[in-house]
Amino acid sequence: MVMTAAEGQLAFAPRPGGIGADVAQADFSRPFTPAQVAALKEAVARYRVLFFHGQPIDSATHLARARQFGELEIHPFAREKAGRVIFSDPEEPALVVVESLPGKPSVAEKWHSDVTFMTTPAMGSLLRMTHRPESGGNTRWADMAAAYRGLDEETRRLVDDAVAVHDWHIFRRNMAGLPEEEQRLEELRAQMPPVEHPVVRTHPLTGERLIYANRNFTVRIKGMAEEASAELLDYLYAQAENPAYHAELEWEVGDIAFWDNRITQHSVKGDVVGHRRLERVSIVGDRPF
Repeated sequence: MVMTAAEGQLAFAPRPGGIGADVAQADFSRPFTPAQVAALKEAVARYRVLFFHGQPIDSATHLARARQFGELEIHPFAREKAGRVIFSDPEEPALVVVESLPGKPSVAEKWHSDVTFMTTPAMGSLLRMTHRPESGGNTRWADMAAAYRGLDEETRRLVDDAVAVHDWHIFRRNMAGLPEEEQRLEELRAQMPPVEHPVVRTHPLTGERLIYANRNFTVRIKGMAEEASAELLDYLYAQAENPAYHAELEWEVGDIAFWDNRITQHSVKGDVVGHRRLERVSIVGDRPF
């Protein structure tokens, strides 16, 4: 089925499996109309991730289109620095470059939602490929509302009212022991202490319940014994790995993926060969409830 917006002529072709839609008649080179912005906000919540193809735009245009959906996020750990594979543009810190090089391959293989260690994690991101690798490096997204619906009643009983602690420990580990990072590390510890989010959050637009725990940033379930917490979290993390909940994009230059970070997790396949480069802009979200 194809859904066309009443105004703006955006057409959404849902992918099989219930997650993801390819968008036709979208032109990122020109500002979206208010009706198109509204249609895209509704569609990304409904389909979880939208795919746009053949969009030969530059970074400035990418940023301008993303700003139409809300305030842009400044990632606290994607700073411009030589040698990094994930870094921000020094001229525009909201633009994050994600790069894998032949001599320094790097992809985010673990399933995760972005920046859940923040009080208000990103609402969503627009990711654009600028350099396609020789092969590999597909990105997958998982529908965590479908994953929640797939839980058995006993597990739902355990998680429905549970609260989990999220932390940026993986970044802290990478910064530890580097003299040039010590002062900033202390500042960040004070600015971003661990945060608590519901293990099952509610999507603010659709009202759906979904699993909100991920391997990168969720560290424990509050009030639960350590072993029981780890066992339950491992089970919840594994739900994102179920192919029944997935959409996948085999990237081409000019492709843009716009995903709802509140209701999905994503992962990059680790089979990338050659130079892979993308640019990401994220939109500030709200506090999970």
